[in-house]
Amino acid sequence: MSHTVTIDEHDFQHECGVCGVFGHSEAANLTYLGLYALQHRGQEAAGVTSCDGTLFHTQRGMGRVADVFGPEEMGRLKGRHAIGHVRYSTSGASVERNAQPLVIDYQHGGLAMAHNGNLVNARYLQQYLEAQGSIFQTDMDTEVIIHLVARANGATVEDRLANALREVKGAFTLVALTESRLVGARDPMGFRPLVLGNIDGAYVLASETCALDLIGADFVRDIEPGEMVVVTAGGVASYAPFEAQPRRMCVFEYMYFARPDSTLDGINVYQARKAIGRELANEQPVPADVVVPVPDSGVAAAMGYAEESGLPLELGLIRNHYVGRTFIEPKQAIRHFGVKVKLNAVTSVLEGRRVILVDDSIVRGTTSAKIVGMVKAAGAAEVHMRISAPPTIGPCHYGIDTPDRDQLIAANNTQEEIRENLGAESLAYLSLDGLYRGMGGRGPGYCDACFSDDYPVAPEEGTPQMSLLREDAG
Repeated sequence: MSHTVTIDEHDFQHECGVCGVFGHSEAANLTYLGLYALQHRGQEAAGVTSCDGTLFHTQRGMGRVADVFGPEEMGRLKGRHAIGHVRYSTSGASVERNAQPLVIDYQHGGLAMAHNGNLVNARYLQQYLEAQGSIFQTDMDTEVIIHLVARANGATVEDRLANALREVKGAFTLVALTESRLVGARDPMGFRPLVLGNIDGAYVLASETCALDLIGADFVRDIEPGEMVVVTAGGVASYAPFEAQPRRMCVFEYMYFARPDSTLDGINVYQARKAIGRELANEQPVPADVVVPVPDSGVAAAMGYAEESGLPLELGLIRNHYVGRTFIEPKQAIRHFGVKVKLNAVTSVLEGRRVILVDDSIVRGTTSAKIVGMVKAAGAAEVHMRISAPPTIGPCHYGIDTPDRDQLIAANNTQEEIRENLGAESLAYLSLDGLYRGMGGRGPGYCDACFSDDYPVAPEEGTPQMSLLREDAG
C-alpha cells in the first residue's frame, strides 16, 4: 500500500538562518533574497518582518522561502527596515505558530526577533516565567528571550536585550528590530556565525557571507563572539555586554552546515573542506581506483582526497536536487527506495572498480549502509568508506538537531562493528588533530563536543534562579 514517507537530507539536520536589513528602500526584498541564500540552514518555515517606522508587517509560513513568499506577500512588507528567518526546528514543534520572526508590542513599543541557536536553560526559564504569570504562544527559545526582554530593566532596547541575554545559557545568534534600530547579538562563545555587510549605505546582518553575495552587499566584518551591534540612522555602534568566554565556534559549520561559498571567521568553507579531505588522504590511504563523493556535503572533501592521493575523482552518485521533504512510496516495495529517490549510482563509473566513498559523517549509519549497498549493486569491486570527520559520539545541545546518544552508531559500536554494519571493505575516520590541521590549526577555539564529548556549556537540570527573575531585582 502506498504511503507518505518523510525524508531527511542527512542524519544531522540544519539549524536556522537569520538576516536583517536597515535603511534601504528594498529592505524586505533584500531580506527575502538573503533568506534564499540561507535556505540550506532551514527548510521547515520562513518569515520576514518589516517596519515602516511606525508599523510592523509580518509574513510567515511553513515551507521554503519560495513557498511562503510571492508578489502579494512581498507587497505587504513595507518599510526601510526588515529582518527574516529560515527555520529547522531544534527546539519547538514544526508548526506554523513556531515560525519566526516573533513580533510583540510591549510598554516600550514594537519588537521583532529572529534567533539561531539553542538555550540549554530554556525549559527552566519558561517554567519560571509561566509561574510568574507569563503566557507563551510558542514552545521556542526565541519566545523565552522575548519574555525576558519584556521584564528587563534598561533605558534602551539594547540595554534590555543585553540584560535578558545575560540570563540565558547556550548558543544564540539573533537579530532584533524596533521602529528605529536593528540589533544583532552573538553569544559569548560564538557558537553560531553572524556577519555585517553594507549595500548602498544600508547595513545588513546575516548568518553567512553567501547572503551578502546574493544581494550584492559588501562584507564589512564578522560580528565577534559576545558582541552586540546596534544599527540606527546614525550608523553602527558596537558593545561588549557579556562576560568574556573562550571562543567556541561550531566546527561542524565548516564541515557540513555552512554553504561552501561562505567565509566564517576568516576561513573559507570550501577551502577548509578540501584541506580536510587532503588530511584524510594522508591519514587514511587505501589502494583504490577512484574517489567518489557522497553528494553534496562530501564533494569538497573528496576533491581534496583525490588531489592528495593522485586518484581520479568521479561522480559515481548523482543527487536529485528536486526532492521535497516527503514523497509517496509505491505500493510495491523497491529496495532502498528512500535513498534512491535522492541518489542514483552510475554503473559506468563504479562497475569493477575499487571505490573510495567519501562522506562528512556517519550518524545513525542507516543511510550510509544503504549507499554502500547501492554502490556495490552497481558493480563496485570494493567499497572503502572514508569519513572527513572524527566519529560522532555525542549530540549537539547548541542549535543542531542531532539524534540522542543511544542512536549514534559510533557511540555504541566499535569501528569494526560499524564497518560490518555498512558492508564496506574498510572504514576510516579523520582524527580530530587531522581535522584541525586541515583548518589551519585550532586557532582561537572551536566547539567539537559531538566528536570529543567536551561540552563548553553543560545542559542544566536544576538551573539556579536568574538575577533578572528574582522578585527583589531592581
